[in-house]
Amino acid sequence: MSDDAPIIAQKSPFAVDVTEGKTYFWCSCGRSQNQPFCDGSHKGTPFQPQKWTAEKDGRAFFCGCKASAKAPLCDGAHNRL
Repeated sequence: MSDDAPIIAQKSPFAVDVTEGKTYFWCSCGRSQNQPFCDGSHKGTPFQPQKWTAEKDGRAFFCGCKASAKAPLCDGAHNRL
């Protein structure tokens, strides 16, 4: 696998209960063992985690395929893989 292409963690979103005002760091490389969040596995690759702050309490659907145009949230891109 090339280090310049993300790994598909799963071909569906990760549903996560989020807390208003809390900051989350979404894994953009797909290598994290703590999906959908960063665990530092991107080190040595061109990827960086994406910071996202919840605007309200509730459920957020984080991209699992790493192809969303609305990252870190799912836009349905996994349906085209």
